[in-house]
Amino acid sequence: MSSLIPGFEYDIFISYRQKDNKYDEWVTEFVVNLKKELEATFKEDVSVYFDINPHDGLLETHDVNASLREKLKCLIFIPIISQTYCDSKSFAWQHEFVVFNKLAKDDQFGRDIRLASGNVSSRILPVKIHTLDQEDKSILEDELGGALRAIEFIYKEAGVNRPLKPTDDKKDNLNKTYYRDQINKVANAVKEIITAIRRPDQPGSGAFRDVVDKTIPPRKKLKLNLFVGSLLFFSLILLGYFFIPKVFKSSSVLEKTIAVLPFRNLSNDTTQAYFCDGFTEELLNNLQRVEEYTVRPRTSTDQYRKTIEEPKIIGKEMNVNYLITGSIGMEGDLLKIWVQLINVITNKTIWTNDYKEQKLQLFELQSRIAKEIAGELRTALKPEESNLIDKKPSENLEAYNYYLRGNEYYWRGYEKQNFEIAIKMYEKAIELDPGFAKAYVRLSLCYLQLNWFYYDKSIDRLTKSKEAIDSAFKIDQELPDAYLALGNYYYLGFLDYTKALENVSIAEEKLKNDPECIFLKANIYRRAGKWSLAKENYLKAYKLDPCSPPLLHSLSVTFSLLDEYLEAEKYFKRTISLNPTFIEAFWQESFMYLKWKGNTSESRATIEEAYKINEDIRDPRIFERKVLLDLYDGRYQDALTELSLKDYDIIESQFYINLKSLLYARVYVLLNLPEKASESFNSSRISLESKIQKDSDDPRLYSAIGIAYAGLGLKEKAIEAGRIGVELMPISKEAFRGVLRAEDLARIYVMVGEYDMALEQIKLLLSIPSFLSVQLLLLDPAWKPLWNLPEFKKIIAGSIT
Repeated sequence: MSSLIPGFEYDIFISYRQKDNKYDEWVTEFVVNLKKELEATFKEDVSVYFDINPHDGLLETHDVNASLREKLKCLIFIPIISQTYCDSKSFAWQHEFVVFNKLAKDDQFGRDIRLASGNVSSRILPVKIHTLDQEDKSILEDELGGALRAIEFIYKEAGVNRPLKPTDDKKDNLNKTYYRDQINKVANAVKEIITAIRRPDQPGSGAFRDVVDKTIPPRKKLKLNLFVGSLLFFSLILLGYFFIPKVFKSSSVLEKTIAVLPFRNLSNDTTQAYFCDGFTEELLNNLQRVEEYTVRPRTSTDQYRKTIEEPKIIGKEMNVNYLITGSIGMEGDLLKIWVQLINVITNKTIWTNDYKEQKLQLFELQSRIAKEIAGELRTALKPEESNLIDKKPSENLEAYNYYLRGNEYYWRGYEKQNFEIAIKMYEKAIELDPGFAKAYVRLSLCYLQLNWFYYDKSIDRLTKSKEAIDSAFKIDQELPDAYLALGNYYYLGFLDYTKALENVSIAEEKLKNDPECIFLKANIYRRAGKWSLAKENYLKAYKLDPCSPPLLHSLSVTFSLLDEYLEAEKYFKRTISLNPTFIEAFWQESFMYLKWKGNTSESRATIEEAYKINEDIRDPRIFERKVLLDLYDGRYQDALTELSLKDYDIIESQFYINLKSLLYARVYVLLNLPEKASESFNSSRISLESKIQKDSDDPRLYSAIGIAYAGLGLKEKAIEAGRIGVELMPISKEAFRGVLRAEDLARIYVMVGEYDMALEQIKLLLSIPSFLSVQLLLLDPAWKPLWNLPEFKKIIAGSIT
């Protein structure tokens, strides 16, 4: 029997593993029942190819003859997806599934068909008879180039995973699935696909390749049609505008908000993941050059690297109307790339394409894909936009490869070694291509990060950063990334907020509402103590980059400092849900509960959650927080036990430096063990004096040694050190970190008995956004000497009211 469509051998090809039919001939029974259902669904006879004794086993034991390829020339391919089907060594997978997928993409209809409903359906119609392992599901989806959508024939009870049978009672099936209904679904799906293929003129249906009707009506009729059509058109506009404005507005074109999800690496070489990330980022950057688009940055899309969520859910979370997904495979120098564009409002794929190009054509391919997506979104690119998309990042593919490897380490996080490795990669890229402007930009940022986060304040790193920025400008005077880097240079290098904002504003003007620019502006405003502008810009950046953990975290901390705790809590939860390994978010959230509520229960719960999700936490700040919680709760022996279990000698962040010996000293003071306390304070003094000799400009060190001096009874030296810390990092210069130097000075004043001066610092800190609160003052025993003072009671009473 031939196919309903000329040129095809069969309408349906049934593919299965022989072993799945041996036990109870389930596949045979399925085919028999499907044929009966098809007879009741189609007026004509539908031809089904079903080999009762198919090839099976290892590839090398079989010869694949031409007759099978002819049989695979069918309209619809139905694979029986079992626990054994997804096996690269099986005949069914390699010579049926994979081959049909290729044949269908290349024939006159294409693999994907637009149905009359407007939905897009694949001509591969999987029937699933087992719940699959994730590995098998990934193999299928990698070959399909998208999510697996199958009609399920699975019977489920506790511990049961087998095919659904006609005799099974749906009431006993945990899925509540009825065999006859599923057979009917398969037949109806077959009918929808074949009908769409046979009647491409039907509204919304046909091969998933747009066909334009070029028939021209007679001239007289054309004029009449134009007149009548225009009249009707303007009448509808007036009616919609004046009488049904809501309906009228709802018919407008979707806003072109786009997210490019990380492309999947189909290569057997997992080390090539950086190349996939680079390809995704370049496509994202190309689309960002189109003024009509709002494109979510990498910081948001990275969270969906291994997602199994439906496009509609991702779209809602990211507040976009379109998703772009894809995969990249490499065979030697051949790139095999698959891309799809999804309308998340309708949850439908509206465009998909496969590309096979030599790696040498990489840049041309990246531009081509961006332009084809623009075409699908009906975007008329401006000449300058088109030129920017065509602009190559480098003239040397090997240099570009080193640049991508540098980016891999740059994005890994704030660890010194990552930035140092990234520097080597960028330097190699520049060596191969001295005209590589973006490599210079990233190189400059690495030097800045090392200078900022690791307090290596050598002028050498700042000099190298500026030299790299200057080199980028010599190559491209209009490069927005270079202006952004220069803004960072003045901000991170010198806390020169005026010059920093000037350069960031230039970059923002060129990049048009780029969230990275707005995020940086918010950071600068926060350091400058302009809190309302900081919050405004964080929220603005958040709208453009709603799934970025670093941005959400900064927003959370800002709300906490502003005492807007409910908002802070909301954004902390969002940050952790997106990145459960973001330990600093747990640390800051646990602190927020102490500052907000003055009790330790919720703070402890947050730390316990961090350990539950991340069993082996190597962040000393989490260990420190556990010790401090024990101190606040009066569990001094527990604190000593915790200290004895950890081998951290120093706890360090951009905000402060603490020593394990200082923590020991605090516990011994509370246990009234003065000799042990003095021994620990002295150990801290020796260590901190050594560090100050190496870096005499680090305000954190002076605050810490001031506390050590105070514990040793060296009053004058303690106050002097505390004041130096404040002078090096005054609130007027650095509102975000400066408040901690003022708080440490207040602690020193309390330790040496200068209570009036301590109260002056406390009043200042309670009047501005800071890390201190009334609740913390009443919780931390370090402030206990102040509790019964009349002035302290006035401060507390005034703050509470």
